[in-house]
Amino acid sequence: MKIPKKYEFIIQLGKALHAYGVPSHKIQRYLKQVSKRKNISGSFMDSPTRINYVFYDKHTEESFSYLEAVDPGQLNLGAMAKVVEVAERVQDKSLDFEVAKRALHIIEQKTKKINHFILILAYTWGAGAFSLLLGTNWISCIVSFFMGGVVYLLSFLSSKFTFINNTFEALASFTVSILIGILSLYFPSINVPITILAAIIILIPGMAITTALEEITYKSLVSGSAKFFDAFMSLFKQFFGVLLAFSIFKVVHDIDIVRPVINDIPKWATYMGIPLLSVCLLPIFQVRKKDVLFSILTCIISYSISVLFSFSGILLSTFIGSLTVVLVSNLFSKITGSPRLVYITQGIIMLVPGSKAFIGISSVFLDTPVQNTESIGMQVAYILMGVIGGLLFSGPLNTK
Repeated sequence: MKIPKKYEFIIQLGKALHAYGVPSHKIQRYLKQVSKRKNISGSFMDSPTRINYVFYDKHTEESFSYLEAVDPGQLNLGAMAKVVEVAERVQDKSLDFEVAKRALHIIEQKTKKINHFILILAYTWGAGAFSLLLGTNWISCIVSFFMGGVVYLLSFLSSKFTFINNTFEALASFTVSILIGILSLYFPSINVPITILAAIIILIPGMAITTALEEITYKSLVSGSAKFFDAFMSLFKQFFGVLLAFSIFKVVHDIDIVRPVINDIPKWATYMGIPLLSVCLLPIFQVRKKDVLFSILTCIISYSISVLFSFSGILLSTFIGSLTVVLVSNLFSKITGSPRLVYITQGIIMLVPGSKAFIGISSVFLDTPVQNTESIGMQVAYILMGVIGGLLFSGPLNTK
């Protein structure tokens, strides 16, 4: 059945927002706003694998339903910002539907262009930067750097081979765990658990868990619940790969992953990991050039605030950190004209709920005291509550 012309742009807009990782409750809000401005009545439902839009005419009592199975969205902050700008121009009537549809098509075509060289640099330096941030030692940092490249290689191959795509998280964590385990036989000073975590940090679904809980909090229950379980399945698949690797090592050559190692990276080098990791996030999320500076500033402010208020406890420091992220994102959004979500996403990532969860699972299954793992389950819960609380209490500042 052919889609009525007056509904084409709204459907195309919803699919674009979904594809670029916008939370479901915000997609529904955008579509309602655009529909209202164009005097179109509709009801919109967005879930990770399905979209369902119903349009109806109050005068003729005719309705049109659009239902499509879609792939889960992948976070692309650059494309998302452009799509939101197109939507806002349609709302203020500076852009008609036909021109807007062409603009969305151009945005979609540009997302297909991938700079593999820049991305492999982001994966390698991102892994090394996170290792710096955790304050390990230089050999662990160097190994993390190269293992980040291995993860990107597997990520690239996953787009070519179905089997690798289906097993990507488990395969990536298994591969780097095997390689790091072998290297630790020759370099005993490698901090094995932390090096593995740093190598796969890009895959840890910390932001996905946060987004899922935010959606559940905003009563988008179907989408939020699905994303929450998907994120935890991703986390467990990664940990399965690690567990499988060490099970094999126990048979072939037992590796003492809990042996004491000297963490000798100086404090100044640890702090260098913050801006370095912030820079590495930019190409991974495909942030636009105009948003680069403020994205880095948001990440630095987010981490600094949480550290500055660490004396008050994990819950309060994370709550203040997430509140601050929304406030500075609101300011930077007014300066650049980009959606707040561009900056909020990167700022929240620096509060690292995902890596804490990975450390917690590690302490349970491997009996590895990675780093202050006492009451790690409560720490993860406090971080998540602090982040969600901050996003909720930021109120109208967190609407785009």
